[in-house]
Amino acid sequence: MVTRRDFFRGAGAAAVSTALVSRVGAAGLPEAASMASPATQPPLAPPNGRPYHPVVTLNGWTLPWRMKDGVKEFHLVAEPVVREIAPGMTARLWGYNGQSPGPTIEVVEGDRVRIFVTNKLPEHTSMHWHGQRLPNGMDGVTGLTQPGIPPGKTFVYEFVARRAGTFMYHPHADEMMQMAMGMMGLWITHPRDPRFMAVDRDFCFLLNAFDIEPGSATPRVNTMLDFNLWTFNSRAFPGVDPMVVAQGDRVRIRVGNLTMTNHPIHLHGHEFTVTGTDGGWVPPAARWPEVTTDIAVGQMRAIEFDATEPGDWSFHCHKSHHTMNAMGHDVPTMTGVDQNDVLEKINRLVPDYMAMGDKGMADMAAMPMPLPANTLPMMTGMGPFGAIGMGGMFTTVKVRKGLGRHDYRDPGWYRHPPGTLAYEYAGQDGALPAAPQAPAGGATGQETPMFEATKGGHHQH
Repeated sequence: MVTRRDFFRGAGAAAVSTALVSRVGAAGLPEAASMASPATQPPLAPPNGRPYHPVVTLNGWTLPWRMKDGVKEFHLVAEPVVREIAPGMTARLWGYNGQSPGPTIEVVEGDRVRIFVTNKLPEHTSMHWHGQRLPNGMDGVTGLTQPGIPPGKTFVYEFVARRAGTFMYHPHADEMMQMAMGMMGLWITHPRDPRFMAVDRDFCFLLNAFDIEPGSATPRVNTMLDFNLWTFNSRAFPGVDPMVVAQGDRVRIRVGNLTMTNHPIHLHGHEFTVTGTDGGWVPPAARWPEVTTDIAVGQMRAIEFDATEPGDWSFHCHKSHHTMNAMGHDVPTMTGVDQNDVLEKINRLVPDYMAMGDKGMADMAAMPMPLPANTLPMMTGMGPFGAIGMGGMFTTVKVRKGLGRHDYRDPGWYRHPPGTLAYEYAGQDGALPAAPQAPAGGATGQETPMFEATKGGHHQH
């Protein structure tokens, strides 16, 4: 855990430019802290106000605040940003305070909060506090509850954080453009009593997606379905940090979805319970065990589990094409197609052309094929046993024995104890046990017709 002084030393906080607001106005604004690093920042110890257990934002950070007359004041700056999606690729996005998604806002139930939102975009914007109970005029819907925030202007939102839970913030102004460009962030309201549903480690991140043409850096904002980069907090694997926990820790992971589709988020090695939704905490009697929870568009989910099993456990979206990068949507399936006869001829026209996909797509995980600049391989990331063959919405939960309470450093790859690693079977004289085959035509061994004729000449299933 870092102190406020350490945070500002590393983040490089800066006051809002006087070109945007008057000198008197700038003097009255909280500092607009900015963060360009794509690494997960350690939790920020609350400098004042009610106590709480801070969250860790995956590949993100928490926005500092100041206390003024009993009010927590924050300063968000909407602006163009450059975000590293993964090593080897950056994207030109719109976000807040130097990053997309913007910094996480953390408050405590009952806090009065005041948020200054400065617009450095070339068009108007607004701020909607997704899931909050607040006065209608603070809801942030341009044209309905407020005028848009013009470029160069600062608006103020003020309300009481009335209920604990996991929330989000994003514009309701030209949102097809602004949200597709990455304008979003997390809001965590902690319970008044820090002992309520206490956990040892509390992680959070947003699901978001982009359509960025290979070789370019700016998202296509009119895309509705065919996205090619699926990300955790605007990071694609292998650029997503692991979630590091100590064996025996009670762990909470909060996930918000601001993509255009649902995501079945799956954890290996442990079962969990869904303890929080958009509406707040799930009563204990209504919780149930899962290993996958489906998060729909605009929803938030909080899951909890006891990290009892040591190892490097996969944590990912279970839609297979969401764990790939730079996907093409018009690529034919070439499995079983012998390309040897044409490979030499194609190479005369297209130097460095490589036949791929004739035996499956696994070779693409390690194949050193040429790519346009600023483009990620489709399946990438190396593990202790070779290519992992994953990209996009994928990371690991690294469970280790004996970690310190505030130790979030990557412990490296897991070392499996003797007798706990899958191995190649040799057997006696190479003999394998018999592998029974399913009988042809179903369990009876007889052909079963798919349709049966009825008296009227029609067919039914």
